[in-house]
Amino acid sequence: MSLSQLISGFFASTTSSQSQLAKGAAGVGGDAVNRMDVTEEGKRRPPIVYSMIAGGIGGCTGDMLMHSLDTVKTRQQGAPHVSKYASTSLAYRTIFREEGVRRGLYGGVAPAFIGSLPGTVIFFGTYEWSKRWLLGVGCPEHLAYLTGGFLGDLFASVIYVPTEVLKTRLQLQGRYNNPHFISGYNYRSTLHAARTIVATEGASALFYGYKATLMRDLPFSALQFAFYEQFQKWAKAHRGPEIGVGYEILTGAAAGGLAGAITCPLDVVKTRVQTEVRTPEAPAKPVEALPVHKPHASGPLQQVRTIATIPNTSATTSPTTEKLRTSSILRGLALILKSEGIGGWFRGVGPRFVWTSVQSGTMLVMYQVLLKRICHWAGEDDVDIESAGL
Repeated sequence: MSLSQLISGFFASTTSSQSQLAKGAAGVGGDAVNRMDVTEEGKRRPPIVYSMIAGGIGGCTGDMLMHSLDTVKTRQQGAPHVSKYASTSLAYRTIFREEGVRRGLYGGVAPAFIGSLPGTVIFFGTYEWSKRWLLGVGCPEHLAYLTGGFLGDLFASVIYVPTEVLKTRLQLQGRYNNPHFISGYNYRSTLHAARTIVATEGASALFYGYKATLMRDLPFSALQFAFYEQFQKWAKAHRGPEIGVGYEILTGAAAGGLAGAITCPLDVVKTRVQTEVRTPEAPAKPVEALPVHKPHASGPLQQVRTIATIPNTSATTSPTTEKLRTSSILRGLALILKSEGIGGWFRGVGPRFVWTSVQSGTMLVMYQVLLKRICHWAGEDDVDIESAGL
């Protein structure tokens, strides 16, 4: 079966019908709201608040676990011509050696955490409510999962987009007064970054790439959950109802990795848009002509977003990356294709594939485990955990 056939198959209607849903909900009434909390077999689903807690902790843990690899991906996408970030292993070793762990590989981890925990709580709450409601009114399963993923990210984006802007800029910049890489800005901390961006670019700059982020995350979430559902069915057909932790991790990782690779071009545009500084006062003087050892947390350097490296860390072609200067996803994709070729769309696809694989596997397995624990602690062992449904 080809990849295109696999993807198209997920959008096909399932055999679930409204009459089956009504049958499963017979004991609690016929309206859609009541049917939300009951499976097709008439079993009770866990309370949505339990799903929010389990999903929030699981999602945040996955994000924090793989943050260093996300930093490598951001460097590759934001500085595509810098040769020392050309491969995942080389970039990882270089950042670790030159900048260390806390300020280098884990640069931007504070805003990542601030956005991840509440963002995933909102996502799972919205996802579960909308998915259950859609199933309750007879919507086909796969369409309900896809729509739930779309809506979950849409509501969570208000929280995680501003923190994503801060995270990506701090990841691209690296440590404060970084002598090894000049990103065009120099923030001392998350708070200083937020204040500087608002002061020099306006409060709206915290929402740079909002459309690009949604265009990346909405299809990613939809594909991730659709793939996960299908992989789970295949695993259960092969292993039985209890597939075990190994298959749980494998199905979650495969779903996240595949969805991450497919949406990589959208992720590249998102990173470029969010890390560009767009102000009318931008000076013509190139960054690389300025002394690299001087702080540039404020003043004209804050207005520049030109990739440059210090001497002896040369780029493969040019030390600069063409600015997109657009919020249009299609135009951004076209500009990258024109200037960098098809490879430009897939900058950082390796670390993105690994990152989304491990993050998804961690999140989905922890979600199931934590949800069972929470239900047990609450004395609700009679609920159907398997239907909490991812």
